[in-house]
Amino acid sequence: MPDLPDPATWLTAGTLFAAVATAGSLFFSLGLGLVPCDLCWYQRILMYPLVVVLGVATVELRPAVWKTALPLSVLGLVLASYHSVLQVTSSSCAFGGACAAIQWRSPLVGLTIPNLSLIGFALVTITVVAGSGLVGGDTSV
Repeated sequence: MPDLPDPATWLTAGTLFAAVATAGSLFFSLGLGLVPCDLCWYQRILMYPLVVVLGVATVELRPAVWKTALPLSVLGLVLASYHSVLQVTSSSCAFGGACAAIQWRSPLVGLTIPNLSLIGFALVTITVVAGSGLVGGDTSV
């Protein structure tokens, strides 16, 4: 089995994924003028701190950051999954606002904003787990 990249590489990738997701959400609201629904706000609350948490962990080379980052990314993954399913199966949202409404769709592949959030949280979760050494590495961190 090939060696996985070192934790610094995984943490850097996670930081970049979180930063791109954060910048993307700001572009949708500030650049395009889209108003975030309640579920979008919850996802933002979970993604934005990951930029700082993972950034500091990258600089200080702390693979044990998974203890802080993983709860945020997994909960975000669950919310983004629920939000994506809502858009496909429902016309209303129990959280308030227009969570089931599709405000924007990617012209190339048809992804909606919650779909992009789901991808972002999945990538951050994968990099945090891989960089922690919990899978295929040192589990003593």
